[in-house]
Amino acid sequence: MTELDLSGLKCPLPVLRTRKALHGLQPGDRLKVICTDPLAGIDVPNLIRETGDILEDQRQENTKISFVIRKAALST
Repeated sequence: MTELDLSGLKCPLPVLRTRKALHGLQPGDRLKVICTDPLAGIDVPNLIRETGDILEDQRQENTKISFVIRKAALST
């Protein structure tokens, strides 16, 4: 699993960097994204719905939000 630590970045950078990282993955690959921007809790799931990828897990611990995303076969 690839890990992308985007702690400290503010909107829209977490979504833009997540999109770029997903673009470089193969179908079935997993990406763990860690963010501290509270808006990422809304923006990243919206991105995943848009790309067609699969949000396997979303957790919040203190100020960090983590996402586990599986690259779908037909992602854009």
